[in-house]
Amino acid sequence: MIERLPADVSEVLALVLDQDDPVHVALRAQVPHLRVTGRCGCGCGTADLALDTRSVEPAPVGAGRFVAAEAVLTTETGECPGKVLVFTEDGYLSWLEVCSWSDDIEVDLAAARAWPRAGHRT
Repeated sequence: MIERLPADVSEVLALVLDQDDPVHVALRAQVPHLRVTGRCGCGCGTADLALDTRSVEPAPVGAGRFVAAEAVLTTETGECPGKVLVFTEDGYLSWLEVCSWSDDIEVDLAAARAWPRAGHRT
């Protein structure tokens, strides 16, 4: 199933790709061209992404799969139950991963949009 880019994916990409370095700028330019080609069945929001690579330039990250950005998620109480990773393949956005480190706190794209971000970002 291929769907236009849903708001939850678009908003999280905007939050994580918020720096003005050349990689983030190039990846943000790809967002309007993205489509979701699959989602994780557990409900976390992890999404496989695709785009027509002829319509945009690759980000300057090199060949192969690369973690282009990440953000640790921090709840209102200061707990860090997970993070969001943005992957590229040969410079093109390819995958948005939602990682959970907790069995007690649900980590999904809604939480990623709501919780303040902290920690390492690339």
